[in-house]
Amino acid sequence: MKVYETKEIRNIALIGGAKSGKTTMAESMLFEGKMINRRGSVDDKNTTSDYRPIELERENSVHSSLLYTFYDNHKINILDTPGFSDFVGETIAALEVADAALMMVNGQSGVEATTETAWRQTVNADCPVVFAINQLDHQGANFNETVTALKDYFGDKATIVQYPVNSGEGFDTIIDLVLMKQLKFKEGGGEPEISDIPDSEKEKAEELHLTLIENAAEGDEALMEKYFENDTLTIDEMREGLRLGLITRTIFPILCSSAKHGIGTHRILDFVIKSCPSPLNCTPRKDADGKEYKYDVTGSPKLFVFKTSVEQHLGEVSFFKVYSGSLSEGHDVTNTRNGHKERISQLFLLNGKNREKVDKVLAGDIAATIKLKDVKTFDTLVDAKAGGAGFTTVDLPSPLYTVAVKAANSSDDEKLGSVLTDMHRTDPTIVIQFSREAKQLQVKLQGEFQLNTIKWYLKNDYKIDIETAAPKIPYRETITKIANADYRHKKQSGGSGQFGEVHLRIQPYVENYTKPTDFPVRGTDEHDLPWGGKLIFHSCVVGGAIDARFMPAILKGLMERMNEGPLTGSYARDIVVYVYDGKMHPVDSNEISFKLAGRHAFSTAFKNAGPKIMEPVYDVKVSMPEDMMGAVMTDLNGRRAMIMGMNAEGKNQVINAKVPLAEMGNYVTVLSSITSGRGTFTMKFDEYQQVPSDVQAKLLKEYEESLEEED
Repeated sequence: MKVYETKEIRNIALIGGAKSGKTTMAESMLFEGKMINRRGSVDDKNTTSDYRPIELERENSVHSSLLYTFYDNHKINILDTPGFSDFVGETIAALEVADAALMMVNGQSGVEATTETAWRQTVNADCPVVFAINQLDHQGANFNETVTALKDYFGDKATIVQYPVNSGEGFDTIIDLVLMKQLKFKEGGGEPEISDIPDSEKEKAEELHLTLIENAAEGDEALMEKYFENDTLTIDEMREGLRLGLITRTIFPILCSSAKHGIGTHRILDFVIKSCPSPLNCTPRKDADGKEYKYDVTGSPKLFVFKTSVEQHLGEVSFFKVYSGSLSEGHDVTNTRNGHKERISQLFLLNGKNREKVDKVLAGDIAATIKLKDVKTFDTLVDAKAGGAGFTTVDLPSPLYTVAVKAANSSDDEKLGSVLTDMHRTDPTIVIQFSREAKQLQVKLQGEFQLNTIKWYLKNDYKIDIETAAPKIPYRETITKIANADYRHKKQSGGSGQFGEVHLRIQPYVENYTKPTDFPVRGTDEHDLPWGGKLIFHSCVVGGAIDARFMPAILKGLMERMNEGPLTGSYARDIVVYVYDGKMHPVDSNEISFKLAGRHAFSTAFKNAGPKIMEPVYDVKVSMPEDMMGAVMTDLNGRRAMIMGMNAEGKNQVINAKVPLAEMGNYVTVLSSITSGRGTFTMKFDEYQQVPSDVQAKLLKEYEESLEEED
């Protein structure tokens, strides 16, 4: 196969809502480029992109797919991404390496919640966007209303480049405002029949053509001068203006299509080649040292792994984009994350599950390789001899939904952990964590749909049934006043026994706390606890009541109790302890005796020191359309939220609130339900606050009942 130069390559991501036609458009593009002999369909379960069993069963994309096609002596790499927001990580990864995004919009339903989600990712990635209003062959399609919605949501720079003459059943004709021609397509696609714009459309076309020229010229002073001089721009000048405007996100062209019937696809490919930026036109990517990479094929190889997948008969596949130099089979590279050397043993171009072996890949191109030993998604690989810094880390959204999981059959526990770890490698938005505090294996995700996908794979591919539960909340226990307690541990069972008696005082830790005056402090151990807060241990024993060698054992007993607090078994924090008296036995006293005595004395004192339970509170930022604000506010109030303020961001209203983590368990699902998917939120840990008395009483009762069940 021909090795394509950087200027002959285009990299586009197909993004947008579910059912907007991304996979169908990819299929149509492959057919136009003669990569396939017939177009498959989602309904017939035979598309090139959606080939995995889960995608065939659900009839929607779950993973992004790498595809490629040819048009006008150019190679177009296509990244078909899932439409559901739970799989936003796939879209983010695709936009990292795409030079432009083709945003598919359903011509029947217009701008949907998932359209907005995809748009936000293009903003974060600073990626050029071309809108394609699809499914214009349906009776319910309304091009004008969809355009109005696009402008309303995304601004007036959404600019019509094509419009349909006969949308609805029988749709086959568009007016192209760059060519200023009428294009009539045959059923099944192919090159259109080009003719002059009919008189009935001339006035409308000329008006929209003028708007297009003005918007295209705005991105460049030289083009603006030409427009002022000539009152128009040539086709090539318009294409240059569109390219510059796309790169700076000052113009968002609107095209139209029916991907199912191949109508408009040929012209979309033409637009991608002639108006979308090539890798050479894009803003250079910087590595961690600030060095820019401008897709120079003469430089040393540098590539970025944007996706990891496990494919049948291939094993683990690493998808990458080459940012510098050329890459050949047998090339040695170094992973900048860990310094490990890797060998590129094979190079592939992929069309879904179909692969073609190639010998060389040049800067700007996207390809895949296999059998890398220790390479993760978002790793940078550099030439083993030249070296260099890695590219900056990709920001992924924080998890919004957490669930505790365990294997239904305990013999599968180890296998479950291994499989989930592998899933994280292929999708970094799946975060796996074993909570020692909660004694739970917790999976942190974007939503329930992502969880159901994990369950499908576990059941169908790995034959593991799992049980899920709500994650335990990491409460903290502390005290509010001073209390004394003592405890004598005495055990006699023949021979040497056990004896230890400890008298202690506890008080809350605050900065510059006041030490007691009724006994001296002879030694202090200060501990910053791994879970936050402090334990300060003072030895105040005089007269040899407790030998100094037993003090570490008492401290160990206290730490064990801090590790599993007396109220709910949660971590305790911010406590000052004074051991001021006790008793020993010349024979029976030992470390275990004083550890147990200290532990029990601490528990008694804790319960008498005005104990309180602290809960994690998060800063929550909720964005929603204005007309849904009342429902969102009502729901937040029911979650013990403290509203901190409200403001507008674009078309949406934003509520800033502090909400206890215990109340956020199902929020991603509920918010989606009450806002029809248009509400979004972020959450970030803020602080621990005391729980209300009724909540504390409930937690104490639940803990006591759990202990009774264990007994």
